[in-house]
Amino acid sequence: MTGEPTIDWQPSVAQIDSTNLAAYVGWLNGERGGDFSVADYQLLQRWSASEIEEFWSSIWAYFEVQADGDPSVVLAERKMPGAKWFPDVRVNFAEHIFRGRDPAATAIVERGELRSLREISWGELQQRTAAVAGGLAAMGVTQGDRVAAYLPNCSEAVVGFLAAASLGAIWSSCSPDFGAESVTDRFAQIEPKVLIAVDGYSYNGRRHDRLAEVARIESALPSVEQTVVLGYLNDSPPLSGLRAAVPWDEAFPAQGDARLEFERVPFDEPLWILYSSGTTGMPKPIVHGHGGILLEHLKKMSLHLDARPGDRVFWFTTTGWMMWNFLVGVLLTDAAIVLYDGSPAWPSRDGLWDLAEEAGVTCFGAGAAYLVGCMREQIVPRTTARPLADLRSIGSTGSPLPPEAFRWVSDQFDGQLWLFSTSGGTDVCTAFVGGCPVLPVYEGELQAASLGVSLAAFNERGEAVVGEVGELVLTEPLPSMPVMFWGDGDGSRLRESYYEMFPGIWRHGDWIKLTERGTAIIYGRSDSTINRGGIRIGTSEIYRAVLSEAAIVDALVVDLPTDAIGSESSILLFVVMADGVDLDDAMVSRIAADLRERCSPRHVPDEVIAVPSVPRTISGKLLEVPVKRILMGVDPETAASRGSLADPGALDWFIDYAGRLSAD
Repeated sequence: MTGEPTIDWQPSVAQIDSTNLAAYVGWLNGERGGDFSVADYQLLQRWSASEIEEFWSSIWAYFEVQADGDPSVVLAERKMPGAKWFPDVRVNFAEHIFRGRDPAATAIVERGELRSLREISWGELQQRTAAVAGGLAAMGVTQGDRVAAYLPNCSEAVVGFLAAASLGAIWSSCSPDFGAESVTDRFAQIEPKVLIAVDGYSYNGRRHDRLAEVARIESALPSVEQTVVLGYLNDSPPLSGLRAAVPWDEAFPAQGDARLEFERVPFDEPLWILYSSGTTGMPKPIVHGHGGILLEHLKKMSLHLDARPGDRVFWFTTTGWMMWNFLVGVLLTDAAIVLYDGSPAWPSRDGLWDLAEEAGVTCFGAGAAYLVGCMREQIVPRTTARPLADLRSIGSTGSPLPPEAFRWVSDQFDGQLWLFSTSGGTDVCTAFVGGCPVLPVYEGELQAASLGVSLAAFNERGEAVVGEVGELVLTEPLPSMPVMFWGDGDGSRLRESYYEMFPGIWRHGDWIKLTERGTAIIYGRSDSTINRGGIRIGTSEIYRAVLSEAAIVDALVVDLPTDAIGSESSILLFVVMADGVDLDDAMVSRIAADLRERCSPRHVPDEVIAVPSVPRTISGKLLEVPVKRILMGVDPETAASRGSLADPGALDWFIDYAGRLSAD
């Protein structure tokens, strides 16, 4: 790309003036004595990222956060890790979801392969949440207990989360397409008291019974005192194979007069546990606090997503991706959320666009891979029969969106829709950089750093650079940073994950380039974590499954970008075969089937390649990142130090292979 890129969308003055961000700036100037203009977003952003106590205090006041205690101390100590926000207050996330609601207004619109489109009012949502909260309380669930869910993206998952949060309990969920082993790798670490599971689900018209998987999960979790089974495939699923199971309706009987109450907890009390797999060991259980997520989502959904009364916000996600939690956060605004469970190509390849029309979606969100797929399959979102008249914006995340996909969206909607590409992570359950409704959209670029985010690109010497690709870092704390990793008593695992490269600085693990205009371009992962459609996959999960194959003695896996900015990639699995054994199609099929069953379909590699050996350090650590860099064309002498290798010659095959890739 040479010169200044094409502008694909430019908000009008009227559009800018009508945004939630413009209203906040007006309040900030009037109530806080600010001197900001919504036309100069970069000045506002720099202030918010440097004067973080003043900024987050303004968010607290602007959104009228309800709490016990004194919010005057915003940040007890400005440091990373260990920043302690609002130490003298008690809040509850779910309380802010339900405050001031019109019982007749729509809260949720849901549809799935097994369910027709239906709307759920705020009154119904509150009644159902009260019933589940009462049922959980009857099971002995109290503040700090864990409630684990093996559920699809349906209203019961939202109700279950809100009920647990109202009690001060901690929610954690996995999608039912995950195999029992991957689920127990996550849930066993947090020792849940209650397991809420589904009897099965449907994907692309095919029904999948999961009761056997639920039984395996339950048996591997001795901490579970009660398993609640939602009949999703069948009204009355057989529960005889489970240890302590009860049907959903029996566990949570409807109680029309039940009162929903909220336990206010310390600001950093755990709200939910998400999982971001590392390269070794079990997936990391990332704990977010009530207050940090509350403030971040109030800011993000209102000021950046620009969710307004009457809006209907959709994001194609599962309960195993942080975007599900993010979507639930939209309920903090006056917008409704749209849930969908199933294949994006069911019953036709443009099924999600049909859903957008049917549900009156105003903001349509999906992974970048979905939009790229629509472009390549030449899908036409807007037609005479499907005018998408309510649609105002399209969001993209999970991986970088290539410039040609920006162009495709602009062409499909005549440059009238705001397309915002965002980048953040499970680690903070938000986006560091992305949508801003008052700025133009430059083709192939993310619009701006979010308010309150001290974003920078660091070179290998720890120097901030502009116009160069560097490590994405945060130089100041953010309220939604993890409270801790569950079970990481001394904090060593958290420090190793984010603060090892640049002490006192959050290093996220993405490559980013910041431009002079304040926009950004993401170039994919800078570490060995695999990103498949927004789901981060730890390589250790793949190795455990692959190395259970007796004929495979060693393995190395990398996620190799297949385009210039890393918007698409292939998982390449390199395997070392036992003496006298060849890698054949049958074994490749067994590997794929085993990974699909034990982990998930996302773990299945695009290609399996036999190699003579894989490079390891003298201490036995796999050289995943150096191999990835070599395959991307980096000078091998720069990418890896042969002197640190147990077998320096193990790199030679990969260097030769990189040459063949570049020749192709």
